[in-house]
Amino acid sequence: MDSVRLEELEHALPRDVRQRAQDRAEIRRAQESGSLWARLRVLLLLLGPGILVMIADNDAGGVITYAQTGASYGLGFFIPFLVLMIPVAFVVQEMTVRLGAVTRRGHAEMIFMRYGRFWGTFSAVDLVIANALTLITEFIGIGTGLAAFGVPLPVGVLLGLVLVLGVTLIGRYRLWERISLWIALLNLVFVPLALLAHPHWSLVAQSFRTWHIPGGLTGAFLMLLLANLGTTIAPWMLFFQQSAVVDKGLTPKEMRFGRLDTLLGGIIMGIVALAIVILAASVMHGTPGSSGLEIQNILQAVGRKIGPAAQSLFALGLVEAGLIAAMAITASTSWAAGEALGLRTRSLNARPKEALSFYLPGVLAATVAACVVLIPGAPLGYLNILVQVLATVFMPAALLFLLLLVNDREVMGDFVNSRLQNTAAIGIVGFLILMNGAFGASILFPHLIR
Repeated sequence: MDSVRLEELEHALPRDVRQRAQDRAEIRRAQESGSLWARLRVLLLLLGPGILVMIADNDAGGVITYAQTGASYGLGFFIPFLVLMIPVAFVVQEMTVRLGAVTRRGHAEMIFMRYGRFWGTFSAVDLVIANALTLITEFIGIGTGLAAFGVPLPVGVLLGLVLVLGVTLIGRYRLWERISLWIALLNLVFVPLALLAHPHWSLVAQSFRTWHIPGGLTGAFLMLLLANLGTTIAPWMLFFQQSAVVDKGLTPKEMRFGRLDTLLGGIIMGIVALAIVILAASVMHGTPGSSGLEIQNILQAVGRKIGPAAQSLFALGLVEAGLIAAMAITASTSWAAGEALGLRTRSLNARPKEALSFYLPGVLAATVAACVVLIPGAPLGYLNILVQVLATVFMPAALLFLLLLVNDREVMGDFVNSRLQNTAAIGIVGFLILMNGAFGASILFPHLIR
């Protein structure tokens, strides 16, 4: 009788709560077994959000930005700069892991709870605008990549939109995560392409010793610097990983897995980013048109220097980068909007028919972004760089809220930031503000910077 009653109570719970409980039960069973396979299974069950957020950070906009960086500046300043961005991204995202595991609430919800409706609304609107703009770059990448295979741009963009929304509306977080991870594996295609380009490794090594800026400090350099910052750390990443940690059911006891997950993702992100810069620098830097912003120029250069197969692989990687990021950012938009609106159901474990208001913001953002890409004559190359720069402009405010939350002892208890973590995080915020100020000065007072 008790078991029947318990089963009735379980079925009375919302579907997303039941799914999360089932996932947690599977993890507990694996933890209770002492076998090597069981321990490996626990690791595999708990990995996901960190790897996804970091690989999705190498999105289509990121691929295009890194390629434009290598084509414009070669094997120089940006090689060590991107290596430095790996620990920067880890420091930022590790805080979201702790915050999500301890509070078991999403980022937008925590801001509303601790700082009120005004700041909660501000952060949510800030994110939704940034996400909508970033989604534009993802569909640029998907459409441009598929165009290399003869698919017309409108058809390619619409195919990408259908796939992104189809995976998002599955109604099961774990399945969504596994599909995303398999797609994310294609991000590694840029590594062999960089090796096939036969780069001058001596110049790569020399860049760490000199850290020289070719052409000096110019407005164009500052714009690319901000774009590289914006594609390494972006507001959507904070909201995405914290909500993913909550949907996955990570607890404080398992935060070491969350940190490992994030570190592995950061290393993969850095390797791929470096590979793209090295590839573009090797095939295009110093050639006519190398400073252009259109990704088609780099695709053609890859085809000329390495071969048609390499061009197809680059295009395939561009499509993958757009798909994985569009899926992550669409989910991030739904999570944040759901938390901001106080929806009862705000989980990827919910079926669309049961949680239409949760899925709708992400669906609308992705659809509008795809439509923007289809506007005739839109300057897609310039738009991509501009979006990455705007992500850097939005980032300091998002990071300040994160810092306040992870230093709130009432929220975090013993899991508040250490002095070292605060020093690193405050340094990152300060650098972002400094770079934003320098770029603003270069626009307002162009005579100050060449």
